[in-house]
Parts: sequence; structure tokens; C-alpha cells
Amino acid sequence: MSRIRGRDTSLERQVRSILHRLGCRFRIHVARLPGRPDVVLSRYRTVIMVHGCFWHRHRNCKYSYTPKSNVAFWINKFKENVERDRRSAAALKRLNWRVITVWECQVTDPVRLAARLRRGLRINRERDRPLS
Repeated sequence: MSRIRGRDTSLERQVRSILHRLGCRFRIHVARLPGRPDVVLSRYRTVIMVHGCFWHRHRNCKYSYTPKSNVAFWINKFKENVERDRRSAAALKRLNWRVITVWECQVTDPVRLAARLRRGLRINRERDRPLS
């Protein structure tokens, strides 16, 4: 587990690449916000949390399995991760930030993910400006 990265993962880099192609400016891992979001788009008052399906328990996903050994440890670990995600999202929403969660399995289709991010950020495709 020590080799598992906590930041700047390939998933995060792919999401940031898509955002960059959409013309978005962003900051990463902003410590002053609850939960230290993976991507912060201040212009849109939106944060993007990039979650691995295994660690953050994406429902009905093939990557969200439970290891067969030391089951009690893993169930507790996953429960704490999910609860921390809920607390972070709730705190961000209380501060009037929009929260977009991108799951590991959604990154496999970049065209669909770009469309989803464009909708979530309310970006007009033609002019790449926020819709009002």
C-alpha cells in the first residue's frame, strides 16, 4: 500500500488534461478548502473530486470489490473513506461550492467525460464560456 499514490495519479492527470483542453484554468489540491479537492475551478466555483472506484466504493462497479483476506479491516477502511468523502462534499456545499465527482471507470471514455464536465461546469461548447 505504500506505493499507492495519493495525489497526481494518472486519473487526476487525465481529468486535468481534459479540463485544459476545454480551456479551463484550475488549481490542484487547495489546502484551504475542506477535503483538499483534487481540482478547484474558482471561476466556476466548482471542485472536482477524482475517486478511485476501489478506494471510494463506487456502487455497482466492477472495480469496487472487497479483498478476501482481512475483510474486517477493509470494510472499516472503506467505510471511513466513504464517510470522509461525504463530510468533505457537505462542507464544500455549505460554502457554496459545486462538487463534481469523477470515478475511475468514467475516465476510460474521455469524450464522454469531457461532455459531462462541460455540462457540470455549464460551459457553452461554441465559445467555451460559462452559461448564465
